[in-house]
Amino acid sequence: MALLEIQGVTVRFGGLVAVNDLGFAVEDGAIHGLIGPNGAGKSTVFNCISRFIRPDAGVIRFSGKELACEPHEVILRGIARTFQNVELFRGQTVIDNVLLGLHAAGTVDILRGALRGRGARAEEARLRTRAAEVLDTLGITGYAPGLACGLPYGVQKLVELARALVSRPRLLLLDEPVAGMNSAERVDLAKTIRRIRDELGVTVLLVEHDMSIVMGLCDMITVMNFGSKIAEGTPHEVQHDPRVIEAYLGEDAENAPAC
Repeated sequence: MALLEIQGVTVRFGGLVAVNDLGFAVEDGAIHGLIGPNGAGKSTVFNCISRFIRPDAGVIRFSGKELACEPHEVILRGIARTFQNVELFRGQTVIDNVLLGLHAAGTVDILRGALRGRGARAEEARLRTRAAEVLDTLGITGYAPGLACGLPYGVQKLVELARALVSRPRLLLLDEPVAGMNSAERVDLAKTIRRIRDELGVTVLLVEHDMSIVMGLCDMITVMNFGSKIAEGTPHEVQHDPRVIEAYLGEDAENAPAC
């Protein structure tokens, strides 16, 4: 069953067609890759799902319902996202950075929160417990009380991932999750992504340029070029598709490991 459905989505920026009549589906429980050369339109698709951009045509459905809401409401629907560049509040602690992912899940209103009433204190304790659980799941509990500034880059990426996971999303959008990491960090994060799917039941849609990660991690892959879908299939099928080899993978296609 498809958790996310994109049908006929088109996005224009003036005379430029960034996404052209795009359609694909992400199955519930899958790790699905969205790949293509720079400028193919992948980030625009993510921005449409996140509602930062409204498509000029087409429809996006999540869990069978049209995703037609404001950006701040997307997380309430069960969708969370990371970005290409890590954006942490470096003057705050790691656990406080993670708590930002729960801002939309709080039930205490601003006035009671400001007055630090009993309900506000109980709510804060509940949210901090949840944040600590996610940090433990990702193996970075020891960093919780420290400031985000000066963290190793791989840990920064895990903190951002924790901030996305803390709201218990059904769908996790990962925008170039291993960018800037060294080889060992990339392998470790790929294992973590698979564990998030297997143990937490979170469906994953990822954009990534590291083909060894994509081919070894994804169940299905959609390939874009110049805003349009040019291929779709399993890693093995995509690796050997002439259109993909010509547009994106090139000679590396034959060397990329299959799942």
